[in-house]
Amino acid sequence: MTLEKDRERANARAGGKAKGKDDGLTPEQRRERDAKALQEKLAKKAAGGSGDAGGKSTKK
Repeated sequence: MTLEKDRERANARAGGKAKGKDDGLTPEQRRERDAKALQEKLAKKAAGGSGDAGGKSTKK
């Protein structure tokens, strides 16, 4: 199987949503969007938002 076929299959499995820089944003716009999302996430966490699935646990 060729590399091109592999990419087509992977893209189909992802629901046709290609990862990467295909969002039509410039690098500056992408940085601004990501910074805003991070600020919202930190504000939610500071407000006592629960359900942090990515946090590190100290339980053994």
